Amino acid sequence: MLALKYLLKAPFHLLRTPSGRELLSIFWRYGDKPRYQPSKVKFGHYQLEVPDCFSWVWQYEEIYFDEYYKFNASSPNPVIYDCGANVGMSILYFKQLYPQARIKAYEAEPQIAKYLTKNLLNNGINDVEIIQKAVWKDNLGVEFGEGQADDASIYGQGSKKLVPSVRLRDELAKEKRIDFLKIDIEGAEIDVLPDCSDVIDRVQHLFVEFHAYIGQSQALAKVIEVIEKAGFRYYIDTNQHRKAPFVNHRYRNNNVMDLQLNISAWRP
Repeated sequence: MLALKYLLKAPFHLLRTPSGRELLSIFWRYGDKPRYQPSKVKFGHYQLEVPDCFSWVWQYEEIYFDEYYKFNASSPNPVIYDCGANVGMSILYFKQLYPQARIKAYEAEPQIAKYLTKNLLNNGINDVEIIQKAVWKDNLGVEFGEGQADDASIYGQGSKKLVPSVRLRDELAKEKRIDFLKIDIEGAEIDVLPDCSDVIDRVQHLFVEFHAYIGQSQALAKVIEVIEKAGFRYYIDTNQHRKAPFVNHRYRNNNVMDLQLNISAWRP
């Protein structure tokens, strides 16, 4: 009986809440769609166009079910910098949480930026500043490997292209206070965050999706050093939980990364 209860624990907890039932419904409707085919998806009162249903489903789980970006703002109009806004799921969540938030959304991949722009307009959000540039440590542009959904990066495989960049450090320096800074930039965080170290004190809540690519330095210590020196408390999580890690070195279903972490940092 105990074994059965343990096995059924996860689906039971999903079924007992509206958000859990919505998550199961989304997995059922979109989880098995063919990869990398543009599709229309729905959840709640939102409708979006996405380049890949599989990656979008996991975005939904992380953002809306697990609520990785939920934070308590000190005013009804917090300042939010969303670096790596992708197709707009994080923006929809922030605007649901704080409708009056002032948001700057950065997206480096031109095709993904088109999805972002269209999705926000189609869902009635027209007060977000969209910057179609990569956040980086200078304004000289950066070489990006091609990606199909949410995986374009400086470490991407295949042909490279030069995309415009903006120095995030200079962007943050314009603000007296940033209530939430989200950095999901596919490996560039190990260069960008140290470059921002002298202005990171303006940030109240920081989310970093850390990526380590096979053949590159993992460099987690560089990111944590900035966070600790800035006086943040932090929590690190991963959805990998891989078995036999000494022989299973690679990130699941990924041929280029061997580690991905979610780092949530806040001021005590």
